[in-house]
Amino acid sequence: MQSLPGYSDQLVHVQSIPDREPTYRELRQPLSAILERALEQAGIGSLYSHQAEAIDTVRAGENVIVSTPSASGKSLCYHLPVLDALTNDRSARALLMFPTKALSQDQSRSISRLAPRGGRIRHDIFDGDTPVAERRRIRRGSRLVITNPDMLHRGILPNHQAWYDFLKGLRFVVVDEAHVYRGVFGSHVANVLRRLRRLCRRFGSDPQFILCSATLANSGEHAERLVGLPFRVITEDGAPFGGKDFAFWNPPMIDMAKGTRRSTSGEAALLLSELMRKRVRTLAFVKSRQAAELLTIRARERLCELEPDLMRQVAPYRASYLPEDRRRIERDLFEGRLMALTTTNAMELGIDVGDLDATVLTGYPGSIASTWQQAGRSGRRGDRALSVLVAMDNPLDQFLMRHPESFFEKGHETARTSSANPYVLKPQMLCAAYEAPLTEADAELFGPDLPKLAAELESDGFLQTRRGQWHLAPDVTYPAQDINIRSASGSFFTLVDDRSGAVLETVEESAAYTQLHPGSVYLHQAEDYLVTELDLESHTAYAQPTDAPYYTQARHLTETRVLNIYRIKPVGRSTVYLGEVSVSTTVMGFRRRSRSTHEVLGEEMVSLPTQSYDTVALWLDIPPDTLAAIRAERQDLAGGLHAMEHAAIGLLPLFALCDRNDIGGISTPMHPDTGRPQVFIHDGHPGGVGITEHGYDVIETLCEATIAAISECPCESGCPSCIHSPKCGNNNQPLDKAIALWLLRDILYEPSCREAV
Repeated sequence: MQSLPGYSDQLVHVQSIPDREPTYRELRQPLSAILERALEQAGIGSLYSHQAEAIDTVRAGENVIVSTPSASGKSLCYHLPVLDALTNDRSARALLMFPTKALSQDQSRSISRLAPRGGRIRHDIFDGDTPVAERRRIRRGSRLVITNPDMLHRGILPNHQAWYDFLKGLRFVVVDEAHVYRGVFGSHVANVLRRLRRLCRRFGSDPQFILCSATLANSGEHAERLVGLPFRVITEDGAPFGGKDFAFWNPPMIDMAKGTRRSTSGEAALLLSELMRKRVRTLAFVKSRQAAELLTIRARERLCELEPDLMRQVAPYRASYLPEDRRRIERDLFEGRLMALTTTNAMELGIDVGDLDATVLTGYPGSIASTWQQAGRSGRRGDRALSVLVAMDNPLDQFLMRHPESFFEKGHETARTSSANPYVLKPQMLCAAYEAPLTEADAELFGPDLPKLAAELESDGFLQTRRGQWHLAPDVTYPAQDINIRSASGSFFTLVDDRSGAVLETVEESAAYTQLHPGSVYLHQAEDYLVTELDLESHTAYAQPTDAPYYTQARHLTETRVLNIYRIKPVGRSTVYLGEVSVSTTVMGFRRRSRSTHEVLGEEMVSLPTQSYDTVALWLDIPPDTLAAIRAERQDLAGGLHAMEHAAIGLLPLFALCDRNDIGGISTPMHPDTGRPQVFIHDGHPGGVGITEHGYDVIETLCEATIAAISECPCESGCPSCIHSPKCGNNNQPLDKAIALWLLRDILYEPSCREAV
């Protein structure tokens, strides 16, 4: 890597992770002879210690979560006890839930190797790709059903009468990749699983739950919040590990004063093409669908010049492809016809794509858990492997490049869900009421707020009370169909090509105002579209292809009003608050910026209604003597508060398992509810999902990391690596790097300690 053309000290850190020998353990009772033979045919002579412990725990009747690293053989922790029980009890049924269709296909193949379709255990996939003609046969005859949470929510539970025999005999529910179920998605899934438990009770079953997850700091707590039951936690990994070299690669600086660096995508294309030239089988992860296509194009362009025969051995992969195309690409990689893939996190989960020697991560994936999951896709056969994290130009990536110990020595994050979030729970209650009338006894599953929320739904005309039960109102039909469990908002805008009338895609309402306002340029499948109209009544945006030499940035005004204060605590010389706030955002206009120079080409106003939601926030006071000094020196207080807000929000994902888009913020020199200068950080979803609460708990550590991120950045007055934000509604104005540091240091430290920091 250091001998590559254009090398300029990009390799900032290499962590050499040693190999590890396996630890085996015997089961307390042997498996059935059929499974023993299947394991022998698969070349598995012994079970790792965590696999045996999990199987014994399931056989003892306990719910279990196995939280171990990637490639540790977690699948056998549920395959073996489930198949063993179904072999011995013909009335038993099992439901296996995976977050993606690709993972369902992969696991179906694994089960087929252990329990052939011609045997006593018939298993099938039931998801959106399942032909309608096959669905009745699966409902009636399959003993092991593989599905995803979306199909469980929309297809199985609302049609529970057709699934009566299956649910009556349901003995096991497997939830794989449980760390994926966090935030709004996890909060919905937690309620979907409670709906499943509720129906099983009505039909006379009480299934055990087996969860598998990447390593988390709160595995047991997360499992209990998802399912609502106690869990046994298994975290000791007995699998062998071939060792790994994990490199941090920082694109070189182009302009030190402005803090601009060489393109992350260009650096990743360089690494990917050179690894291919060395015949190293590689998976390159990117942040978006378009980025997967563009990285493939850039790698092919470089290979065309250096080794044309390899051009067609790299391909893009993403979840939006047709099922047959995804299967073909997976098969081509597994069987060696492809040497490399560029992929979104659709390949992050445990799909078996054969031997891979290297992974290239184009930008920090957003969490330590996801980073290890992506890096763990190479070296799955026990050989030593390589992983490279190529940094992006943002505060979090640059902080990790300067502080790799914050990644390699830090514990894993905590997964946050909030099943009681009323914006999630109320629509889920409607789904439950469709399946069976709600009663006060259901508060045991859905929480103590159920009667109050049911009364609100009744007042809004969605529920009716009859004989002490809440029934759906007559005009409410099939609510699950309209509820997207991957969003707190059930409302979407449809983007339509106004020439052909073809539907291009759907966009959440929360993003539509900033991305689909009239005059905006929207990127769809690597093609630019100019939005010509936004119809708020029909929730439709009309657009046409464009080759405009500019992109657009929305300008919006955000206001935060304090509704309640939950908790208060001192931090350094300041006070931090946690409470409920109302967040209102109004899109005021947009700027056109040149694609080549990024200069502002023009600005227009738009008129759109204000969007508001209630959520959870934390906010900080500024020490009075600091304010007095800044004002006396006529310094830019607003710019300092704004820069402090941006940098802190950029680093919060290092401590909470969330994405940058899951959080927002606002700063103001004088807040109307507090009468003081304030910096707010809030959950970006209505009702909150627990992210800000964790930020409140670790606020001192977050402030220390923010000081390091700003002070260590070599730019003169602020850049994307420290205080700029791509989401800023004020186009990163005003910002003051020096005042942000002054504020943060004065919050944490006494005057005598500030200069030493």
